[in-house]
Amino acid sequence: MLLGKIQKKGKNINDLIVGEKLTITEKIEDKDLLLYLGLTNDNNPLYIQHDFASKTIYEKPIVPPIMLMGIITAAISKYLPGPGAYITKQNISFLAPAYHYSTLKFTFEVMEIDISLNEIVISVIANNEQNNAVLAGTFYVNPPAIEQ
Repeated sequence: MLLGKIQKKGKNINDLIVGEKLTITEKIEDKDLLLYLGLTNDNNPLYIQHDFASKTIYEKPIVPPIMLMGIITAAISKYLPGPGAYITKQNISFLAPAYHYSTLKFTFEVMEIDISLNEIVISVIANNEQNNAVLAGTFYVNPPAIEQ
């Protein structure tokens, strides 16, 4: 945590351009899953029990969708547009399960900029190692406000 330390703000609305992209890669590790499960107290056996998951259509444990959302919101907060950004609306579809130990490539793209509302629209797609989409979404984001 950066208590007491002033962090640089992310990009404001005038610093962004339509078509601007960000790509991040995340490997889903046991520690990440355990932190999520401990934080949320979500004990769905589909997320952690191999014997339970083997009897489902998924055949093995899957990554909780809300954990994938955390990766997205963290990237928006850290990189595009960055510190000071605020997500106001989201629309996301989970197209296929992500499995433990998978490596996911998240691609973010600025699709629209509305200066009057101080709002950008970011599309997000995440693909697994086989380049299959596991999620697709649209996020409405207020970049850090321009200081008056």
